[in-house]
Amino acid sequence: KLENDLRRPPTDGELADELGISIDDLQDMLNQINLVSVVALDELLSPGGEKGEKVSLVDTLEDEDAPDPVMTFESEETRQILAKSVNILPERERLVITLYYYEGLTLAEIGSVLGVTESRVCQMHTKAVLELRNKMNAEISE
Repeated sequence: KLENDLRRPPTDGELADELGISIDDLQDMLNQINLVSVVALDELLSPGGEKGEKVSLVDTLEDEDAPDPVMTFESEETRQILAKSVNILPERERLVITLYYYEGLTLAEIGSVLGVTESRVCQMHTKAVLELRNKMNAEISE
C-alpha cells in the first residue's frame, strides 16, 4: 500500500512511520523474518541420520487433537480405582453417588427416592466423597 502511495519502494523510516514503530523495532522484525526458513512438509527425513526408513516432516508434527497416551492411561487407571472405591462404599452412600453422578439426579430427587431430606442426602454425599477421596489416595499411594 505504502509503495503504491509513494510510487516507489518506501525507506525504512517511512515504513516504520507507517507502522507506528521505531526503526530499531522494524529492523528487529525484518531480522526475525529473515531467520525463518521454509521447509516442505513432504520433505523426507532420516531420523537420527540413519539410512533406514525415511519419514516426511509432516509425520513428525504433533497432532494436537490426538489423545495423550500417558494421560489416557492415567485417566483409565483413575477410573478403575474410582469404580473399585465406589463398589466398596456402604449401599446407601453408593446409591447416592450413583444417582447423583451417573443418573444426574439432584439431591432433592435422591432424597425422594431414599425417603430422606435433601440435607441428609447432602450429608451422605459429603461422607461418601470423603471416603472415596481417602480410598483413592490410599490406592494411588500403593
